[in-house]
Amino acid sequence: MTNENKNHDKFLHEENKIREVEAPDGSIIKVDPLNDYFLTDRPVVREPKNKVVEKFLNWARAESLWVLGFGTGCGSIEIPPLVTPRFDAYRFGVQMRPTPRQSNVFIISGYLAVKTLKRVIRTYEQMQGPKYVLALGSCTINGGMYWDSYNTINRLDHFIPVDVYVAGCMPRPEALLAGFAKLKERIKAGRAEGANEYAEKFDWYKANQKKIINDWNMPDYNW
Repeated sequence: MTNENKNHDKFLHEENKIREVEAPDGSIIKVDPLNDYFLTDRPVVREPKNKVVEKFLNWARAESLWVLGFGTGCGSIEIPPLVTPRFDAYRFGVQMRPTPRQSNVFIISGYLAVKTLKRVIRTYEQMQGPKYVLALGSCTINGGMYWDSYNTINRLDHFIPVDVYVAGCMPRPEALLAGFAKLKERIKAGRAEGANEYAEKFDWYKANQKKIINDWNMPDYNW
């Protein structure tokens, strides 16, 4: 067995191992999940442009927020009203998107279980920077009513950086719009640097993640 195959075998599940599959045309192709589905490089810090250019770019980023909603519980019910005529988040430059690769704002709403944290990490790392995280609701901030549960995450900011917290149980859509306004303010001021913080403290974040997730089953660089 080659060293490459041994490296793949340290992961727990069969779907992460190199294998051969039959294509629709009958040909046999090699599938290497860790190289085909994931990024193999560490995230790097994105240095800002000169002051004038970066100020313009931050203005453009703040006025074009493409949002990926990650609803884990009752908090997710507050997100759909944002796109209705009553609240019309689109007039604030806020648009919902279906995949992490199209998004730059990650809303995590409701309680966050250990099993869910694994998906949150992978989703966050699939997003291209600069990217921002908005934590919606008391459960996401400190565990809420599940603060002493064996299976609930109490400090989201120990696993991925958080730019804005929207408190409440649950916050109304108006509170979420206020959260977007605060996020815009931080972006324009150049203070929404969560993606760079994640790159700078990557080893610390990964150590915290692995303390919680026993069934890791994915490489450290999860694209």
